[in-house]
Amino acid sequence: MEYPPRLALRFFRWYCHPRLADHIEGDLLEVHAERVRAKGKLSADVRFIIDVLLLCRPGIIRPVEGYQQENTLGMYKSYVKIGWRNLVKNAGYSFINIGGLALGMVSAMLILLFVQQERSYDQFHAKTPVLYRIVTDWENPDGSVRQQDGSTGLFQGPKFQGSIPEIVNYARWQGNNVTFKINDEVQDLEIFRADNSLFDMFDFPLLAGNKRTALTQPRSIVITEEKAMQYFGTTEALGKTLDIKEDSVFVPYQVTAVAKNLPGNSSIRFDFIVPNTVTKEEYANSENWFNFFQHTFVELHPSADPRAVEEKMKQVYEADGKAAIAMMREKYNVTELAHYRLQPLSDLHLSQTYMASNGLKDASSATYSYILSGIALFVLAIACINFVNLSIANSLRRAREIGVRKVVGGSQSNLTTQFLSESFLTCALAFVAAAALVPVCLPVFNTLAQRSLRVDDLWHPNMIVSYFGLLVVTGLLAGMYPALVLSRFNPVRTLYGRFRFSGKNVLQRSLVIVQFALAAFLIMATITIYTQFDFMTTYDLGYDDKHLVMVDKRPFTHAQVANFSSALMAHPSVKGVAPSNGGMWTTMAKVNGDQMVKFQYNIVDEQYLPLMKIPVVSGRGFSAEFTADNGQSVLVNEAFVKEAGWQDPIGQTITFFWGNPCKVVGVVKNHHFNSLTQPITPQLFIRKPDENFGTVFIRLSGDDMPGALAHIEKTFKSQFPDYTYSYRFREDENVRQYESEARWNKIILVSSILTVLISCVGLLGLAALSAERRAKEVGVRKVLGASVASITQLLSFNFLVLVVVSFVVAVPAAWWATGQWLNTYAYHVDFGVRTVALTMGITVGVSLITVGSLAIRTALANPVGSLKTE
Repeated sequence: MEYPPRLALRFFRWYCHPRLADHIEGDLLEVHAERVRAKGKLSADVRFIIDVLLLCRPGIIRPVEGYQQENTLGMYKSYVKIGWRNLVKNAGYSFINIGGLALGMVSAMLILLFVQQERSYDQFHAKTPVLYRIVTDWENPDGSVRQQDGSTGLFQGPKFQGSIPEIVNYARWQGNNVTFKINDEVQDLEIFRADNSLFDMFDFPLLAGNKRTALTQPRSIVITEEKAMQYFGTTEALGKTLDIKEDSVFVPYQVTAVAKNLPGNSSIRFDFIVPNTVTKEEYANSENWFNFFQHTFVELHPSADPRAVEEKMKQVYEADGKAAIAMMREKYNVTELAHYRLQPLSDLHLSQTYMASNGLKDASSATYSYILSGIALFVLAIACINFVNLSIANSLRRAREIGVRKVVGGSQSNLTTQFLSESFLTCALAFVAAAALVPVCLPVFNTLAQRSLRVDDLWHPNMIVSYFGLLVVTGLLAGMYPALVLSRFNPVRTLYGRFRFSGKNVLQRSLVIVQFALAAFLIMATITIYTQFDFMTTYDLGYDDKHLVMVDKRPFTHAQVANFSSALMAHPSVKGVAPSNGGMWTTMAKVNGDQMVKFQYNIVDEQYLPLMKIPVVSGRGFSAEFTADNGQSVLVNEAFVKEAGWQDPIGQTITFFWGNPCKVVGVVKNHHFNSLTQPITPQLFIRKPDENFGTVFIRLSGDDMPGALAHIEKTFKSQFPDYTYSYRFREDENVRQYESEARWNKIILVSSILTVLISCVGLLGLAALSAERRAKEVGVRKVLGASVASITQLLSFNFLVLVVVSFVVAVPAAWWATGQWLNTYAYHVDFGVRTVALTMGITVGVSLITVGSLAIRTALANPVGSLKTE
């Protein structure tokens, strides 16, 4: 017999388990002998060595001395099987746990999706890390910041790039409303003016056209594929033309590129882009350092230090604009200094420090993400508290199981692992339910949050990682404490009812207090937001905004306004017409010699104040009978008088930047034309027959609104066929200012309902377990003559005390938090007794119904059922 390699055989005998060694060695020797006969000694030895190495695996290796290999997989299978059986056995409590956790996870998943989209804004550009917007801090002589502005002018981009090597490129961006004529249809649309470098700095892919030349020629235009399909029926639109109104003539613009539709997470939004043309005269005018009407983006060298670049921008500005700065200080007494900063493109969406209008999507705020995350955490925490409470309260049912496991050698770590496994099983089932609910809830969430999140976004790789983290964290939060408590559980002590409310179970009491405190906090927040919203939408604004229609057209000449008004007044429902320059724009003027006053400026006629029902409290209003009212007289509001420090405002002189002095002939009552988040600012009204208007206000009686609106539309279209007709109600405009408050009121209302629902269901489960444990006690009391009322009080009192305590805990926190929010409004309600009383009524009332109904049912039960086993 030919023996195999001795070293290989010795190695096999060393590592092989003794119980298996004889059988396996015999097989190896037999196979080796057959291979020697078939293929020779060398080939058989090589195959023997290979077989010995392949057999060196966990199932065959000799165990370490004293080590007993555990069947880990079988253990976890057992844990899952037992956990599933307990879920089925206690279906009611399982439904409470899984349902609560599922609702909490739905909230968390939706908020995670919201936060993911918020943080993804502008990240699709390859150069995002080196792209910045130039912004301006207007600083007082003492260094304090008076105003922060996201806009710049013509000079900042080219001047800074030409003098600062770290600035590689720049692109200016400006939005304008223009009139289009497309297929003989006139429309008012927004276009954007930009430098051609925009397409080098930002990743806006083109379906057609050359990005290097798309905006180099005058009267060229870039459109998106959506607009190309809308107006031309195809994305192959190169060379086609769109007519844009310049002054009073429509001029053709040639399509030089078609851009792909923009992703939803882009701060820069556009449908049409035309070249940003600047004349030599504009470049030569040094005062353009102070004309702020567009955004300027710069691309820095990757190794550049933004703070060092800011310092160089300051030096360039002070050197190049020295003469303009001196002129502004001397001529207009301007004391503020402009300090240019660099705002990273990645911060654009979540920062409201600098305005993001004029062609940029309105900035969001990281605060929204924090608030929504807090709400999701509240809901998830309440669901986890339910799980903890019910697990501990239900522990007596499993006392025998725990005792048996400990008697047969189960360690504390084994029991902890078992209960954690059951916790993760519950969380996994809740996660599956949540994943099914999220697509159903997404449209509602989009409406509340004003987002366009898609179901596809839910399964982004980053989101999947977040979901896994959510599942692990929830499983640990919900299961860790019950697992530790139950693994230390001594079955003998169940006789003392340690975990009952009647004992000293501080944990359960504390968790119930936290749970209802969170619910009460959200209820008080909801009531406060609703009260503030109602206050703002019903507040006396100082003028009458009812049945007030606004029609825009730029320009509205005085002759056009006169003809338009005359035709409108022919309808019996039209009570008055008055023009305005379309808004309160801000400027400055001198009073009392050299004192500068900043105010809102509006060009109106003599009909405006009577139409708006704004009273004149001193002096007189405008009149066509006074020649001085043709640009030499002004009206101011009471806030202007206070700012100027006048005791007798009538006859005071105001000197504008353009030089002409005007006399104050009247003072109007303060009124709110802006949001109530801002205090009333100084306002000035002037009548200037040589200036055009932008808006006509039309007062309707309200009797025949459809007929009056149809008459306005017909009149406008007949007199201005080349302009787009649109109208809006001033009352709706005022309410629209508070859309954010209305939206957050709905979000927090839904959150409050969820928290109260989950809390009450959890309280119901605790009360049911308590009633079950005290069933014999209740039976004995009934036999001895206890009334239904006394038993109901016995079972309900402790729970209601905890709810009241939770309310007391929540009031200070809600008072502080809502106070901080209310202080952001110049005019607001107070956190009052009514809010506290209403919240207490809701929390105590709902809890009383929840626990009381169960207590009454237990008190009415036949005591025979609970005492028959005694």
